[in-house]
Amino acid sequence: MENKTDLNKVIGFVLIGALFFWFAMVNKPKEQPKASAQVGDTTAVVTDTTETLAQAQTSGVAMSDSVKAFALQTELGPFYTSDQTAEEQVYTLSNEVLTVRISSRGAAVQGARLNAYKTYDSLSVDLFRSDETADVLLEGVKSLPMSKLNFRLLDQSPGQVRLGARSNTGSDLIVEYTLEEGGYRLNSRIVSAGTGVKPTAMAWSMNAHRFEKNRKNENLQTGLYYQYAGKDKRDHLSLSKADTEEREQLEWVAVKQQYFSSILRVPSGIVSAKMESLPLEQDSLLKAFNSRLAFTASESLDLEWYFVPNKYDVLKVYDLNFDELIPLGWGILGWINKGAVISLFRWLEHAGLNYGLIILIIALVFKIVLLPLTYSSYLSMAKMRVLKPEMDELNAKFEGKDPMKKQTAVMELYRSAGVNPLGGCVPVLLQFPILIALFNFFPAAFELRHQAFLWAQDLSTYDSIFNLPFEIPFYGSHVSLFTLLMTVSTLLYTYFNNQLSPQNEQMAQLKWMMYLMPIVFLGVFNNYSAGLSYYYFVANMLTFSQQWLIRQFVDDDAIHAKIQQKKAKGPAGPSKFQQRLEKLTQQKEQSEELVKLNRQMRRKK
Repeated sequence: MENKTDLNKVIGFVLIGALFFWFAMVNKPKEQPKASAQVGDTTAVVTDTTETLAQAQTSGVAMSDSVKAFALQTELGPFYTSDQTAEEQVYTLSNEVLTVRISSRGAAVQGARLNAYKTYDSLSVDLFRSDETADVLLEGVKSLPMSKLNFRLLDQSPGQVRLGARSNTGSDLIVEYTLEEGGYRLNSRIVSAGTGVKPTAMAWSMNAHRFEKNRKNENLQTGLYYQYAGKDKRDHLSLSKADTEEREQLEWVAVKQQYFSSILRVPSGIVSAKMESLPLEQDSLLKAFNSRLAFTASESLDLEWYFVPNKYDVLKVYDLNFDELIPLGWGILGWINKGAVISLFRWLEHAGLNYGLIILIIALVFKIVLLPLTYSSYLSMAKMRVLKPEMDELNAKFEGKDPMKKQTAVMELYRSAGVNPLGGCVPVLLQFPILIALFNFFPAAFELRHQAFLWAQDLSTYDSIFNLPFEIPFYGSHVSLFTLLMTVSTLLYTYFNNQLSPQNEQMAQLKWMMYLMPIVFLGVFNNYSAGLSYYYFVANMLTFSQQWLIRQFVDDDAIHAKIQQKKAKGPAGPSKFQQRLEKLTQQKEQSEELVKLNRQMRRKK
């Protein structure tokens, strides 16, 4: 009876094997190109055997456990062992600032949480989540995603975990994670020596979740950034629309949001990368990012993960150009922010002051530093103002006549009075880079995040004293009081400045634009950082104070008397600009004389 039973088993296995072979031949898929180390979607790597099994199941053919086991063995190759069916385990690494979860399935990062921060609605800041993937592709006899493998725990200690996947070659695939003590770096090392496979690529899919109050503003500052290997050169995918790019020889790739970033660095270099950015419509999600990264095939691969706040001091310490992810401005704007603003901000922050007071002190310091330029600008405008009666006489004298002669007469008046007509513009232009630099700094300052001041609950986003039941185009659906104060103070500054400045025909024509610009900025700043609007409001008020103070020391009558004394002594030598202007005037007059002579000669003929 035992022999008969054994014979039946043999016959059953033969029939099942024949049936499996028949299905494999009939439903044999077209030959697919082997997944290369270029890019390749590792999640789509499926063996012919697995496809055949799925097709057989779809056809309603019952497959025995032995056939399923054979298909799984074909798929996993040397890693087909009994522990591949074990339940998933999650291992946690944690320090003061970061908590990371590692899954036994694929030995992959399953979660990354910043311990010290919350979202705008008081939830945890989870930069990496369980539904996102960082799947490494193993290349050997065939392509195998590590997500197909189940790893067992080899060793765990505070800040470190070692996992291994058994192989039938006598060697294990080892993955070791080490969390930096007190920092944001997670080191990962994959060793495949003796297993017959090598890690060659990764499929990294990640969503940018909403963390901030102003979704629109956060979305505009969220994107996929990358740096070229061996070069001080960075770039990013489009921040406003769907985009796909293919690049070679990269050092790191980053999912950068307004105040947080997830960065993957490969010390040995990323050979090639195909990166994709897709906008998402859900309120809680911003964008989806997919990256296919290829590495140089090797039996060991080092990866560095950085789950960080976009805080300048934090990013700068790694000395890998991560600080360039913070939009502090290009050229001189970045130099001002990095060399002066951040240093001053950090010093005041260490003093334990409220951030509203810090912004006030920064505005005061810059106003004091720029006081000589402000004084020079005011003095130049005062000189132009006392010369206005004489300018009016020249305008009346040359009305309807050659404008070149009028301009020469005006320049002669300036020269005799010792007045530079551009004296009031140059100091203002020199202050302009500082204004623009701070325009970049405050919305990017991580330190202002969730910091309250007066009625503003969060200086990093807009303050709202009233929510409208509807949305006004180019303005929004809320009323920012700091923006209103900034706009009103700017309009008042423009009005009083116009009263102090001499008016000419061109200025009269442009006056309406000077009043229009603050109204335009009202719509722009209404959705910007409250800290920025507050700074400009404070700066306007300090400017009023400076001008009042300067007026106590500047007397128009005294200036007029000095100008008359200078005119009595005789004019100074003409400037280069005046010399060129006089030369052009002479050339024009000579040309006009030649034209007249030619006409007279033609008439005589």
